[in-house]
Amino acid sequence: MKTPDRDHPITCSREPGRVAALFEGHEIADSDDVLRLAEADYPVVRYFPRSDVAMDFLQKTDKVTHCPYKGDATYYTIYRDRQLIENAVWSYETPFPAVSQIAGRLAFYPQHVEFKSAGQAPAQTAALDDDVHVDVDDVVRHTDSGSGASQAEHWQANVDTPEDEARKGDDIKNDDGRSVVGRPYDGTGSI
Repeated sequence: MKTPDRDHPITCSREPGRVAALFEGHEIADSDDVLRLAEADYPVVRYFPRSDVAMDFLQKTDKVTHCPYKGDATYYTIYRDRQLIENAVWSYETPFPAVSQIAGRLAFYPQHVEFKSAGQAPAQTAALDDDVHVDVDDVVRHTDSGSGASQAEHWQANVDTPEDEARKGDDIKNDDGRSVVGRPYDGTGSI
């Protein structure tokens, strides 16, 4: 057993608000008692109380791994909507004393579930998990209002636009309003 220290720190804190874990868009866990475990340089892991997880969709497997800082982890397979994801969930039933707060709680591999914090979309929660600073001005500059025009200054095009040439279904008219091309392109190169 190794004890967390300055070279390998482990902290555990309560996540503010409610958090849900979504599997294929379906809620598989939902709790206002989620613990966030931050270990060294690893991504933060959320641990849900077992009582707030839909255990009907989980089946314990024979897999066991050992962490020198946390102890032995047991694993669960998710089975829902005809999907089977083996060993997608883990738990430390009797962790070492330094991380005793996570005893019996369940953690999900983030590649198999999306996390959603209260009042946020899963993508927003993921951005916060990655400690990504989102600059609102950058988002506005890259957002289309629906009119086809940027909400900020116009950027230089990154592709060439073709000249006005006949395309499938075009009805190109000359200056006096008469159709020059009025039939669809037939794919042979002639119009």
